[in-house]
Amino acid sequence: MSRIDARGTAEALYKAARTRTPVPPLTDANPDMTVADAYAVQSALCDLLLTDGDRVVGYKLGLTSTPMQQLFGVNDPDYAPVFASGVVDDGDGLEIDRFIQPKAEAEIALMLERPLTGPGVTALEASRAIAGATAAIEIVDSRIEDWRIKLPDTIADLASSGAVVLSSRLVPLDDVDTRLIGMVVTRDGELMGTGAGAAALGNPIRAVAWLANTLAPYGVTLEAGRFVMTGALHAAFPATRGDVVRAEFDRLGTISVRMV
Repeated sequence: MSRIDARGTAEALYKAARTRTPVPPLTDANPDMTVADAYAVQSALCDLLLTDGDRVVGYKLGLTSTPMQQLFGVNDPDYAPVFASGVVDDGDGLEIDRFIQPKAEAEIALMLERPLTGPGVTALEASRAIAGATAAIEIVDSRIEDWRIKLPDTIADLASSGAVVLSSRLVPLDDVDTRLIGMVVTRDGELMGTGAGAAALGNPIRAVAWLANTLAPYGVTLEAGRFVMTGALHAAFPATRGDVVRAEFDRLGTISVRMV
């Protein structure tokens, strides 16, 4: 069994984020680091952020697509809380200097109007708890040098969270099949990717149910008013100063962010 100093490792990641100086892969120094170890580090890192006065407003899922799971040799996604300090509005400028090595992803975010508590939450139960869907862009970032990450590295590092851009347009799911929501994403007008909701664990609603059930053993409920970023619908691409990232979704509309 791997032994790792969760608090000390979390403090190293916290410092890396504050100074924008990446650290070597955690798994280099701890080759036996387990997923459980990684979530222990993530929890300690969350405690540091909460102590700073930040607050959890949602969750993000990663590794929701089959190709990404195959790349990491896993069968399930990973997850992390999203903090208020990392959420910006559609069309806003996002300071590039807050990141180390940012990349952009377009996603579907689902907003909860009722709490969800696992285990045993089904996709149907999840759909009844969801107020609606909104277009979103996630800026992923890594505090690990050169994105040289293995699964425990990204889990410990808040699932490589950077920032979340949310549209103000919330679309109820009545008569909307989230699997079929199509999307195109551009950077400065250049097509960077296409995708559909089915890329997120087969169905974004299923991703919410998975998260509720996964959090249940820790006594955590998905609270009303929080959102879930259900996973990238295409391959992430670098975002640099001056870039305008724009995603156009079927039914959900358009969302954009400027890297300033």
